[in-house]
Amino acid sequence: MNWKGLSLAASDRRRSMKVQLKAAIFLGLYAAGWLAIALSSPLAADAVDVELNVTAGGGEIESTTIVIKRLSDGQLWVANPVRAQQQFSPASTSKIPHSLIALENGLATPETVFQWDSVPRSNRAWNQDHSLESAFQYSVVWVYQEIARAGGQAVMAHGLKSFQYGNADVGTIDQLTTYWLDGTLSISAQEQVAFLSKLALERLPLSKTTYAAARSIMVSDFHPDWTMRSKTGWWYSKTDMDIGWFVGWLECASDNYVFALNMDMPDTTYLSKRKAVTYRVLQDIGAFDCE
Repeated sequence: MNWKGLSLAASDRRRSMKVQLKAAIFLGLYAAGWLAIALSSPLAADAVDVELNVTAGGGEIESTTIVIKRLSDGQLWVANPVRAQQQFSPASTSKIPHSLIALENGLATPETVFQWDSVPRSNRAWNQDHSLESAFQYSVVWVYQEIARAGGQAVMAHGLKSFQYGNADVGTIDQLTTYWLDGTLSISAQEQVAFLSKLALERLPLSKTTYAAARSIMVSDFHPDWTMRSKTGWWYSKTDMDIGWFVGWLECASDNYVFALNMDMPDTTYLSKRKAVTYRVLQDIGAFDCE
């Protein structure tokens, strides 16, 4: 009998078993780590996966996320939960908290007229006088820059912090009129939904007058059975990928569905996808079936 061969074979088996054991331990710890992360995430609790719905609506799931929350029971629908927790510049969706700060601090009212400075800008809709409502609807940057100057750095920063709006960063005094455009202020889809849920439920530190005015200017679509209050956003970069946003809530008589979508936008054909994907997912989950 070849005792040397048997000894070598046994040694190989022991070595193999050790390698397998180490691999099993590693994979177990790795899986446990991800499980711990998943369980600690607010998105993990009974969230329904809607990745197929995003794809059906024309979105690319690798570069798109959507979070939807039904306010009556907290039910969540999520696509791409990792991206849902990634912060991006809010771009024009920041005009929601920006408008709230303006209204609450007397920097503007629904009757305020912001007079155009006669400086031509690339967006023709901006080249005229605006109310707060029209400035919100047309994403008129110069109006919101005027509001930021009138409020000052301390007021804008305090407002965002009181809303727990993303990183609530308004940057330096030199960034007072660009912080929501230059990447200083950032927020995730998950954080957008948390903020908008409190706004829809009137649980932010705001007056009833501010809530009423905000609800009015945010109306973007309506039907006899429902009202959409929302804002789009487009973060443009010369060096990085553009980011598109669509956030808000669908308000029915019986319930509210708060949502936040963001996606990579390689070109302008993706602009229409922001709403198209969101409406498709809302339709698929029955949000428009208002009673």
